[in-house]
Amino acid sequence: MNRMLMRLLALLTVALTLPLTAPMAMAQTTELEGVKLEPAAQVAGTNLMLNGAGLRTRAIFKVYVAGLYVPQKSADAAALLAQKGPRRISITMLRNVDAESFASALNDGLRSNHSDAQFAAFKPQIETLNANLKAVGEAKKGDVIHFEYLPETGTRVTVNGQPKGSAIPGEDFYTAVLRIWLGDKPVDGGLKKGLLGG
Repeated sequence: MNRMLMRLLALLTVALTLPLTAPMAMAQTTELEGVKLEPAAQVAGTNLMLNGAGLRTRAIFKVYVAGLYVPQKSADAAALLAQKGPRRISITMLRNVDAESFASALNDGLRSNHSDAQFAAFKPQIETLNANLKAVGEAKKGDVIHFEYLPETGTRVTVNGQPKGSAIPGEDFYTAVLRIWLGDKPVDGGLKKGLLGG
């Protein structure tokens, strides 16, 4: 009788712990190159999920780790670009990069993924983005830079939680910025694959 009671208690313990541990297992932190990315984030009061993360390399150098946070996870770049509402690209620097080089690389990514006419139409927003990045100064190793879209204000750049420069209106511009990493000619193919959850 004692043995049967112990078995029942053991089964009850397992039954009670399963619902508690299962969700926790699904929401684990992702780690890449020593950078930890949380499974979820809140932007403008909206819960976003980590879609994927990847490493940006240039020549032999590891430049940064990026994570993409979206309302609805997808492995399809077009579906991610079509999403509306708050979104975030989170970048953690793995080396020091001066503002000029950082802005230049983002501008090249914008130019590669848009026609000349589209790029020209975005000129005022690109100039504001460049000014925001210059306000950052040197992006130092360990800095966390967020490119976020907030429906009320537009595209915002923050460094270590502090907003830099002014918000850039227009959801179409944020989608253009996402194309730097998710477009047909991404700045880094391996990084794109990682952001898509691959």
